[in-house]
This record gives sequence, C-alpha cells and structure tokens, in this order.
Amino acid sequence: MIRVLQVSDPHFGTERPQVMEAVLELGRQQVPDLVIFSGDITQRARRGQFARARRFADRFQAPLLAVPGNHDLPLFNVFARLLNPYGNYRRAFGQELEPEFETEQLLVIGVNSTRPGRHKDGEVSSRQVERVARRLSRARPQQLRMVVQHHPVRAAEASDTGNLLWGRELALPAWVDAGLDLLLGGHIHLPYVLPLPGGDGKPGRRGWTVQAGTAVSSRVRGKTPNSVNLISYQPDPQQPHCLLERWDYDAGDGGGFQICERSTLELSRDP
Repeated sequence: MIRVLQVSDPHFGTERPQVMEAVLELGRQQVPDLVIFSGDITQRARRGQFARARRFADRFQAPLLAVPGNHDLPLFNVFARLLNPYGNYRRAFGQELEPEFETEQLLVIGVNSTRPGRHKDGEVSSRQVERVARRLSRARPQQLRMVVQHHPVRAAEASDTGNLLWGRELALPAWVDAGLDLLLGGHIHLPYVLPLPGGDGKPGRRGWTVQAGTAVSSRVRGKTPNSVNLISYQPDPQQPHCLLERWDYDAGDGGGFQICERSTLELSRDP
C-alpha cells in the first residue's frame, strides 16, 4: 500500500499555525510515501514566504513533489515578474518546474500551468500535452499514474468555469487515452472529484480530476474548511482502484484533521 498526501494552496503569508501543526500530525500518523504541493505555495511569492513553506515541507520527512501556482509568481514586483518570475520559487523548491516522481507502484508527473503573462489563469501548451502523453504511455501496468498541476480542468460549480485551464480540450483526451488515472489540482479552494472521459480513440477509458481545498491558509472558501487529500493505492489486477480520502480541519477538541469523505475510484486499464 502506498499513500500520497496532497497539500494544496497553503498560501504562506496567510498560514494558520495551528492548522499547520495539525497537517504535520496527520503526516506523522499516515506516513505518506510522497507529499504533493499543488501550487499557490505562497501568497505573494516573497523570499521569506517561500522559506517558511520550505521549512514546513521538510518537517513531513517524506519525498516532496511541488509545482507552482499563480500566486508563486511576483505580482507587485513587475521587474521580477518579467525578468525572473520563478526566482524565489526555485530558490526554495529547486530549479525543476515540472518534476517527476516514480516508484514501482507510482508515477507522478508535474506540469507548470502558470504563465507570467497571465494574472491568474492557467494554460498548457501543445508541447506540454505531448510530453505528458508520451510519459504516461510508458507507465508500467501496476503504476498509479498521476498528473499534478495547479489549475482545475472541470468545474463542480458554474461560477468556477472561468477558472478552468486553457488548453484542457486538447490535454484531457490525450492524457486519459495515454493512461492518466488522476489529475490533481487546486486554485479555487474547493475540494471535489469528477470523472474525465477519454477521447474518441478510447471511449471506454476514464480518469479522475481530484481537486483540493486550501490546506493551511486563512483564505478558505465560504464555509469550506481547510482540507487535504490522502490517496491510497495497492495494485489489484482484478479490480484496479485507488482510495481517495478528504480530510477536513476541525477546530473542536483541540483541533485536528478528520476524514470527511471517502471515495473508491475505479481505474481504467487496457486489456
């Protein structure tokens, strides 16, 4: 059994210390094989905010895969946004903006959906779509295949359609047909899971988009609390599936994360 903990939109600069400690305690209890930061790691892409985020990430004592979000690019420092938009991000989380993580049972592909020329919208290029599709097509049969980016590709509420990823019409059928199981994202601070159909070439294939809320920020959406996702997977050739658990922060009884929702996601596999 492998476990992946998705921590999205922490927005360091608006972090809640008691919620941070509760997430770390959840990590100690669940012992994830990988921690994923799916963007908006900071509020204003400042060096000190990234430094605090890095120290927080290191306390999980687990491998980390991170991708940037739109808040991880400078907003008010116009020169930095034009000349070195990812400078502070790279100082804290490394030079690679599209990292990968692979084990015998897991393949995770990072995608940078941010663009310095866009204020908040995300985009994927045809080159990115092709790169990810090629990598997915080389996955091993027993691997859980995940793509991580910041921006959502499907909306659970009509008001979020304007936040959807540019280029998703090209990316989704290509990635699902190539073997995508889960597409992890954040950005809108609303957790949900929705199916992703394949293209005309493989109409029976299906993946899932897994959205996360904000993990530790005070910038919660309405009455949606801080939350994280825990994904568990063990290869099963007879009934391929993974377990998705949404854990919400509950300030009662000293504060802590509790399971709010559990979903079994069936995985498509070629005969």
